[in-house]
Amino acid sequence: MAASTLSLALTPSPSDPSLPSSRHRSLLFLSPLNHNHHFLLSHRSRFRLSPQSSCSSASSSESPLCLAGESTSSSASAAYSRLEDWLKTGNYNFLSNEELLKLQSLQDFRYRRELRTGSLCIRVMRPDETDVTVKLLSESFVESMMLPDWYLPLISYLVKQYLMERRAAIPHAVTLLGFVKWKDGGSGGEGEDDEEGELAGTVEICFHKRGANDSPPTPTAPKDSPYICNMTVNKPLRRRGVGWNLLKASEELISQMSFVREVYLHCRMVDSAPFNMYMRAGYNVVKTDGILVLLLLQSRKHLMLKKLPLPTNNVELDMPGSDPEHVQVGA
Repeated sequence: MAASTLSLALTPSPSDPSLPSSRHRSLLFLSPLNHNHHFLLSHRSRFRLSPQSSCSSASSSESPLCLAGESTSSSASAAYSRLEDWLKTGNYNFLSNEELLKLQSLQDFRYRRELRTGSLCIRVMRPDETDVTVKLLSESFVESMMLPDWYLPLISYLVKQYLMERRAAIPHAVTLLGFVKWKDGGSGGEGEDDEEGELAGTVEICFHKRGANDSPPTPTAPKDSPYICNMTVNKPLRRRGVGWNLLKASEELISQMSFVREVYLHCRMVDSAPFNMYMRAGYNVVKTDGILVLLLLQSRKHLMLKKLPLPTNNVELDMPGSDPEHVQVGA
């Protein structure tokens, strides 16, 4: 399962007089079309992190984690203290007490499943794991677009800028990583040391409009609904159920973080294997790109929707072998 489209929106730093004002956005859009590629970069590659700094707490309709009457200064201080080492990047000075508690919930999130050859743990990406995530995503994009290897440094640089900027959207959007531990003991045993396992895949989740990407792909999904994108699985670990479990972990986290049950994702029309996986998972096509997108050197995509059931204690069954080689789920 390889990611094949990434849409980036990076904000030029206003402190740099050589760059345009903040109303001008620097965009990159990568999209394969019959093994061709297209780049749109509106200005030079000098950017700053643009954290979302909101002093007000999120609406209770955005998250079931709202703890009315419990967001005291002491609980917020305790949550922030526990997160201090985890949140080493980004400006979180303006987060509300509720948002700090959401951050703690994200840090504690674990999705564990047993595969045929090992165990899988999926959790939120930590700041010191940015480089390995960049490597996985960049290699996947280069592979899916059949680009020469000398494109890799450029793609890696742009993907890293994107991930750093997306970290500023936490807790309204988040990147998950999956780690595999082999039963033969090659990657360690059970426990919380999942970082010692092998990186198996990654996926990005946007919970609502405050975490939405500035340049979403078409057909455009509603910004006030959860959105799953940028899913990729390490090439040697494909067709082992990793992609299926990344999808299920995303749905489980969305159920914990949002009251909204309609979840959207994109799938390219040429990707029959991932399309079949999404259909098995309960997603249905709600809209499809017109042929005019081909003039923009973009591949036509389906916008797919699934209405999540109310949370239950039932455990989803794994489906090993359900990973397609290439998956495009938007950006």
